[in-house]
Amino acid sequence: MTTITFQGKPINTSGELPAIDSPAPDFKLVNGKLKDVGLAAYAGKRKLLNIVPSLDTPTCAASARMFNQKAANIANTVVLLVSADLPFAQCRFCTSEGLQNVIPLSTFRSSFADDYGVRLIDSILAGLTARAVVVIDAHDKVIYTELVAELANEPDYDSVLRVLALAE
Repeated sequence: MTTITFQGKPINTSGELPAIDSPAPDFKLVNGKLKDVGLAAYAGKRKLLNIVPSLDTPTCAASARMFNQKAANIANTVVLLVSADLPFAQCRFCTSEGLQNVIPLSTFRSSFADDYGVRLIDSILAGLTARAVVVIDAHDKVIYTELVAELANEPDYDSVLRVLALAE
């Protein structure tokens, strides 16, 4: 369990992010066609997991836009936008925002939030995910993690982009 804050009040996650240099936990997330996808769907590519509570919040929307613009053009990298939103809502959001360089994936019917230690276990947001970034290399090894300490804040984009640039 890890403690973060939401508007300054402590809230807890279900665990901890995977350790740097450890194998990335496989996952089943649901895409816009209601199909389960896992790490194998992105074999041989680097995966930037932009994990957000809900795309219906300004901070989550901002990080989706930023990674769509900045990280999606990095060679051999996919940006996976992971939230608890239903796949239909994720697709509608990406279409309305013109986000073509991210792949929205839902934690709907998935243990992902627990497997990655990001499920919020208390507060009014219990059941959603904490805001986090996990970068996985082409061999499915974790090379970067960030659990954003204050849920209302955006991730450290510069650090994520530096790690991706160095991993090229």
